[in-house]
Amino acid sequence: MYSNLLSIDFLWGNIFAFGLFVSPVPTFRRIIRNHSTEEFSGLPYVYALLNCLITMWYGTPLVSADNILVTTVNSIGAAFQLVYIILFITYTEKDKKVRMLGLLLAVIGIFSIIVAVSLQIVNPFSRQMFVGLLSCAALISMFASPLFIINLVIQTKSVEFMPFYLSLSAFLMSTSFLAYGIMNWDPFIYVPNGIGTILGIVQLALYFNYKETSGEESRDPLIVSYA
Repeated sequence: MYSNLLSIDFLWGNIFAFGLFVSPVPTFRRIIRNHSTEEFSGLPYVYALLNCLITMWYGTPLVSADNILVTTVNSIGAAFQLVYIILFITYTEKDKKVRMLGLLLAVIGIFSIIVAVSLQIVNPFSRQMFVGLLSCAALISMFASPLFIINLVIQTKSVEFMPFYLSLSAFLMSTSFLAYGIMNWDPFIYVPNGIGTILGIVQLALYFNYKETSGEESRDPLIVSYA
């Protein structure tokens, strides 16, 4: 029964993760339609790509046991984030293009270094600790990255540039993986997802606090705007 609960919880975690991965699609439809990234931030996609790559590596048999599904779902996530970053670079201003391209190359470089260094660690437990801690840091950064736009939300009293479904999917996914990590007793999964759950609550609270004060101008474009 315990294994069944674990499987069911992981299944829901994957479903919510997929929801998180596809949630920016309406936002990018808007970006493509307007040929501009407007005030949307590209940082969440950069953080998400780095997180997916590191967590994908953590789930491989070379690093941890019985976590191959973690690798599978994060491989799909990495592919989505790469597409979003390429689209963001395509439609953003020239100065942001250079910065985003630099961040993308930095993510690829950092991940390559992590893989190379971890393979040099002979002890399996030490290798899992090394990659697991980095995975925690990357996952927390991904969950926290949308908070960078809080200042804009407070200043404009509008949630136009903080997509609701992105925050909702992040909250649901982190809650599911929090439960999975606890049942599987894997601190490298339940600790960052516990923090992600808290940050998700903060983002949703912020959204509902300013949702009613968002003007008509911000609502109209969002009709063409998560998962």
